[in-house]
Amino acid sequence: MADLMSLAAMPEAWIALVTLIVMEIVLGIDNLVFISILTNKLPEQHQSRARRIGISLALILRLVLLATLSYIVGLTEPVIEIFEHGFSWRDLILLAGGLFLVWKATKEIHHNVDPDPEPDIFNKGAAGMAFSAAIVQILLLDLVFSIDSIITAVGMTTHLPVMVIAVIVAVIVMMLAADPLSKFIGDNPTIVMLALGFLLMIGTTLIADGLGFHVPKGYIYAAMAFSAFVEALNMLSRRRRQRQKAAQGA
Repeated sequence: MADLMSLAAMPEAWIALVTLIVMEIVLGIDNLVFISILTNKLPEQHQSRARRIGISLALILRLVLLATLSYIVGLTEPVIEIFEHGFSWRDLILLAGGLFLVWKATKEIHHNVDPDPEPDIFNKGAAGMAFSAAIVQILLLDLVFSIDSIITAVGMTTHLPVMVIAVIVAVIVMMLAADPLSKFIGDNPTIVMLALGFLLMIGTTLIADGLGFHVPKGYIYAAMAFSAFVEALNMLSRRRRQRQKAAQGA
């Protein structure tokens, strides 16, 4: 309690908290887009519950990782060397997560574009998705995004309470935004393709980061924001044309 009171009296702690909350929310967009696309493939009665479980798992993972902060910081130390390049556990996790995202986004784009989609070589079963399979995939990506999120937090502040508060606030925002975002994506097919394009870009960025080529996230989010702005203009144009057709038909 005394530590919290002393932190509350430090202006730099408040600045770090606000900055970290914004950063965690922005980083959480990647996770939220993936969860929205994945849960929209479930039966409607299970979608909201899957989103709540997925985001709750993200919070639990982040808090567990914060509790083992000294170990997480150690994940940036090289553990193997390939072609004279050292790879840490963080690099390997980012590589695996990036490859998974690229595979998943490519698969979903194929299923959305193909007029008669069939199970692919990695999925011989039905085209639908089981609730447990969705949760497992969400958990895997939660782990990747959580490690990246916590390492980013460590680079911004050394105060554990500030990190915990920022993570909790960011996850609460994700929880509140999950259902509206999922509904918006589900109601607009072109947004689905745009979101899948975002996942491809995020996956490629994770792979690059894992290989040691750091791409500033500001560039990635600027590109995503510009794409979303262009699609918003397209949606407004389509709605205007639909209103004109409806008026002419009347």
